[in-house]
Amino acid sequence: MTVRLTKNQKIRILNSQDIATIMQEVLQREKKIDRIKEHLWLVALDPDNRIMMIELISLGSNKHTIAEPMEVFSFALQKHAAKIILVHNHPSGSVRPSLGDRGLTDQMMAIGKFLKLPVTDHIIISEDAYYSFVDSGLYREIEENTLFDLSFAKIHKLVAEIEEEKSNTKLKVYAAEQKMKEVTEKTQKYEIARKAKQKGLGSEEISELTGLSADELAGME
Repeated sequence: MTVRLTKNQKIRILNSQDIATIMQEVLQREKKIDRIKEHLWLVALDPDNRIMMIELISLGSNKHTIAEPMEVFSFALQKHAAKIILVHNHPSGSVRPSLGDRGLTDQMMAIGKFLKLPVTDHIIISEDAYYSFVDSGLYREIEENTLFDLSFAKIHKLVAEIEEEKSNTKLKVYAAEQKMKEVTEKTQKYEIARKAKQKGLGSEEISELTGLSADELAGME
C-alpha cells in the first residue's frame, strides 16, 4: 500500500532524523489498534535523495513483521529508484534492533548490492524514538561481516587463494626438481671424473670432459 505524503513530507532526505520524523507522523496516522503491530515500510529515493515513494510492505504482529525480498525490491525497481531505506516500528517502544532485525538488514543489503539498488539505512521507530543502523555503526558492522555473498566476491577470493597456493606449490616442486636434477648431474660428473682419473687422464682433460672446476676435482681427492 502506497503511503500518501503531504507536500511538506516530499523533501530531500539529509539524515536519519528526516526519515524518522516523517515515518513517525505516518505511524501516528494509523488506527490505534494497528499501531501495536509491526509495520515494514520501503522508502524509495531518487539520486538526489528526494523521496519518490513510501510503500507499506507488510503489517505483522506485535512482535515481528514479514518481509519478502521480491515485494521490497519490486516496488523500488518499478519506480526506478536510485536507493532505498527500510523502516519498521517496534510497538513495545524500545527501538533496540533484534537478531531478526539484523538478519533482515543483512539479507536486504546483500540483495540491494546485487541488484545495484542499495539499501542505505534501516531505521527502527517508535512513536517518540528511533534507531538508525547507519548512525549506530551497525550498518558497517553487518556490511563487513555479512552472511550473504550474492556478489560471489568471497568465493572468487577463495578460488584465487587456492590458485595462488597451487601456483606456489608448483614453484616449490619445480625448484625441488631442479635441485634434484642438479645434484644428479653433479653426481654423474663426479663418477665420470673418477673413472677418467683411473684411466690416467689429467685434471685439465677431466675438467674439460666433465665441466667440473679444478677446486671441485681437488675436493674428490
